[in-house]
Amino acid sequence: MKIGMISLGCPKNLVDSEVMLGLVQQAGHQLTRHAADADVLIVNTCAFIDKAKQESIDTILEMAELKKNGRCQRLVVTGCMAERYRDELRAKIPEIDAVLGTGEVPHIVNALGIRDSGLGIRDSGFGTRTIQLLRANGEPLNAQSPIPNPQSLPTYIYDAETPRLLATPRHYAYVKIAEGCDYNCAFCIIPTLRGHYRSRPAESIVREARSLAGRGVKELLLISQDTSFYGVDRGERGALARLLRELNGIDGLEWIRMLYLYPTTIGDDVLDAMAESDKVCTYIDLPLQHASDAVLKRMKRPGTRAGYERLLGRIRTRVPGVTLRTTFIVGFPGETGEDFGALQDFVSTVGFDHVGVFTYSHEEGTSAHGLADDVPAKVKRQRQSRLMSLQKRIASRAQQARVGRQVRLLVDGPSSEHDLVLRARLEGQAPDIDSIVYLTDCDPSEYSAGQFIQAEIVGSREYDLLARPLSA
Repeated sequence: MKIGMISLGCPKNLVDSEVMLGLVQQAGHQLTRHAADADVLIVNTCAFIDKAKQESIDTILEMAELKKNGRCQRLVVTGCMAERYRDELRAKIPEIDAVLGTGEVPHIVNALGIRDSGLGIRDSGFGTRTIQLLRANGEPLNAQSPIPNPQSLPTYIYDAETPRLLATPRHYAYVKIAEGCDYNCAFCIIPTLRGHYRSRPAESIVREARSLAGRGVKELLLISQDTSFYGVDRGERGALARLLRELNGIDGLEWIRMLYLYPTTIGDDVLDAMAESDKVCTYIDLPLQHASDAVLKRMKRPGTRAGYERLLGRIRTRVPGVTLRTTFIVGFPGETGEDFGALQDFVSTVGFDHVGVFTYSHEEGTSAHGLADDVPAKVKRQRQSRLMSLQKRIASRAQQARVGRQVRLLVDGPSSEHDLVLRARLEGQAPDIDSIVYLTDCDPSEYSAGQFIQAEIVGSREYDLLARPLSA
């Protein structure tokens, strides 16, 4: 059969999609990029916030139309939304043939050809909660959703032997070093969707990394819900620093980047390994969520503004030239104008290189859902815009200061903006989420994706940079 997949959400979900594609291909099925040509369509969904859920529902309904009016014979829904709303998805969208949660990735091949098999249906525990999702035409999709029993939380995680078909450009790949989360942040549903934290053995990660390097991967991006917690669940203190040093010795790799670190689990051993390992990017992705002590307490985050400032100072001292990325949530229940002002002041004081800002989404199944969602949606959007405007000014000044510098860049490929322009990145820029470098004054045919070059920064454009190659 011809199989088509639509993968939504974060890189962690993308890895699950790549594993499913690998399993499907190993089973002898063909893959297609064109949904209209597929015999079976798979939608790997996200359910982290309202916008993600809406995108998932709209995509499922779009694929359901293809099933009714086109070649498609089966529709399979997987991922976080399937984990969270498995029964009601099947009840409200009858075109769905099978539902697989986050822990049922290995069952994907069976789900392709066994109609109404009940795959993914399990006793979810106790209680109900009301959900309201919208069809594309605005019609409500209402249902009652079981609250998962902790004993039935997902436990699956792939290993180095699991087939995997990369969906990223061939020169970089994500490697999931752990799955799940043991924190109880008030706004987050991830522990319910992904289960308890569980680290992969270091030996498995290293074998996978060597295999990827052998396939031409130059940049390895280590991901999990809390990358800095790696190994702690296995009683292996210092495991992440040891892993970084071992990965640093793999031939073929050029950059090793960590995403999703947690402010209370970053040890000096990890910072030292980063500073001393030439392939480990001096890049810290540290979602802080807020800087008002009162809001952090209500969020059930273990930090304070003063503690964050000390941590960031320690990071900058131990890792000279480090790039700092973070994310914040505005509009959390009870957030006052004073709280938001404290967040603005923090951003101005610290001077992050990259910042993402989300408006709070009132998610059922989280402890914050019991709080009044008392910040109006308009105010949330205004605060998001104001914080991003502040960060744009900070980033623009920092980018202007780079003009005239000679730098090492990784070429990602042609720019969609112009045929004679290439996209590239500095060590301090992660793919898809950060700013980029536009390479001009060059013949694109002389460069290939995955190539490292020397270049001179010749200009800036708010977040992005302009450069010209110095050598091929």
